[in-house]
Amino acid sequence: MRIRWELSRLAVGCAACLVAGVALTGADSKAEIQAKAIMNEFMRAFNARDQQAWSATLNYPHVRFASNEVKVYNTPEDFRREMADYPKRLAPWHHSRWESMKAIQSGPDKVHLAVTFVRYNENNKEIGKFPSLYVVTLKNGHWGVQARSSFAP
Repeated sequence: MRIRWELSRLAVGCAACLVAGVALTGADSKAEIQAKAIMNEFMRAFNARDQQAWSATLNYPHVRFASNEVKVYNTPEDFRREMADYPKRLAPWHHSRWESMKAIQSGPDKVHLAVTFVRYNENNKEIGKFPSLYVVTLKNGHWGVQARSSFAP
């Protein structure tokens, strides 16, 4: 009985050390909160088809890896010009949602987020699910999506 008690204390102690070790290797909860907030604004603006608000959720240059291409948008104007008809290109897309969002690395001015987003048609039927990696940065006092890589078209 005493041995089982000691082993359980040891297991709890080891688990605490592992958690503390993870916390000491680069987690920044304040940055993660800010990054997730801008990600939610990104999705809100995207679904609203508000090009101005959507481009304001990014930091520039903004890089997108998707459809076997790398696109670089140097300014908000470049992004808005390229994305003006994006919702039409996604037909029958109507809206998207984050299915999951997890900070995998973070520091005071950068957060890497592993996300999955789901696209839906106007009947709320799922038409695609895409695991992705987003890099959110703090530049000149502004949190924004700096880069994203997805398996979405």
